[in-house]
Amino acid sequence: MSCGTRETKKWLRTGFVGRVSSPTSCYWKWDSDLGVMEPGDLSGQGLFKRTRGVNMRFIKSLWLFFVVICLSWSGFHVTACALTEDERNNIDVYDRVAPGVVNISSTVLEHDFFFNIVPRQGAGSGSIIDPRGYILTNHHVIEDATKLEVTLANGKKYGAKLIGSDPDVDLAVLKIEAKRQDLTVIPMGTSESLKVGQKAIAIGNPFGLGQTLTTGVISSVGRTIKSSNGALVDAIIQTDASINPGNSGGPLLDSSGRMIGITTAIFSPTGASVGIGFAIPVDTAKRVLNDLIEKGYYAYPWLGATLMTLSPDLAEALKLSVNSGAMVVELARGGPADRAGIKGGHSRAQFGNNIILVGGDIIVGVDGEPVADADSVIRRIRKMRAGDRVSMEIVRWEGGRKNVTVTLSERPKTFRHRR
Repeated sequence: MSCGTRETKKWLRTGFVGRVSSPTSCYWKWDSDLGVMEPGDLSGQGLFKRTRGVNMRFIKSLWLFFVVICLSWSGFHVTACALTEDERNNIDVYDRVAPGVVNISSTVLEHDFFFNIVPRQGAGSGSIIDPRGYILTNHHVIEDATKLEVTLANGKKYGAKLIGSDPDVDLAVLKIEAKRQDLTVIPMGTSESLKVGQKAIAIGNPFGLGQTLTTGVISSVGRTIKSSNGALVDAIIQTDASINPGNSGGPLLDSSGRMIGITTAIFSPTGASVGIGFAIPVDTAKRVLNDLIEKGYYAYPWLGATLMTLSPDLAEALKLSVNSGAMVVELARGGPADRAGIKGGHSRAQFGNNIILVGGDIIVGVDGEPVADADSVIRRIRKMRAGDRVSMEIVRWEGGRKNVTVTLSERPKTFRHRR
């Protein structure tokens, strides 16, 4: 059967559907006038039409291939870029709170090798806590500074005034004169109910690089550290959120963006963060803030006595009737403890390599609760206010117990803690 024969055409009318193989190479086309498939040859137009058909099928297949690839890549890209719930929380907290975190630059005058006075620059972070321009930071960030400058998140700079500070808890309050619309106040939460494992977010200005956010968890609560002047700071929060130089004074936040602490120190053999950071609990800050703003200092309650922990070894060496408590070593003349009839040490004794004053009373209870050491007594008193009355159970050096009531007074500024 040759291309274009009548037989072929007749055969095609019988209902041919599909392609016909013939001894000669040809192609088939639909004749709309005759209503049949017409044969053609490989020359000229026929060859072009056949080639075009092959090319179109190839192009369509290639196009479909790219569509599938693009859709697959699009799905992968969306999946790869989707934010987790934790990431969305971090972003939300940063967007809301970061504008309220400031950079603090301090200038301290020092003497060089030739005793010339030279300025030294320091830096830290702080939190806006009031729309009037009050800023909370660490005492050690501004200690001995002769000039303070605050830089807001929007880049505006202001000279800052020191309103008050408390080295005992390493906190200070500054004030800047800025427009209220430029100030974002960071809300305060509470540190009373913090749990180990709870999320912690630190925002600050480490190494002067600008605002940064680091995250971690509450590693421990109720830690005790000593401030720069030797005073005990209680209820310290420990976290593994990175706290680097320049973060000091910045806020430690919970997942709601509320301040739960003020970053203050790290434990590190290198000076960089190794996952052991500490923050002053926000409840401590709440306790001292009003006094710092109104008086410039916190009016600590004062017992007027220097205490020393009585250890079992010391009690055995001194042949005492109790083996724990707080020994009253010295008394401030006319102070609250002295007025209440408590006795201090009056003779010296050597214990190991130390010379200590002995002969004073031993405090074994405060307000009906037993105390095991001097730090326990100090912690209880620091939770009170000047003017409060406290009941103390004491053991006399020569024997016998007695209950006395002490009315606490405001601690003189010149008084220093001694152990």
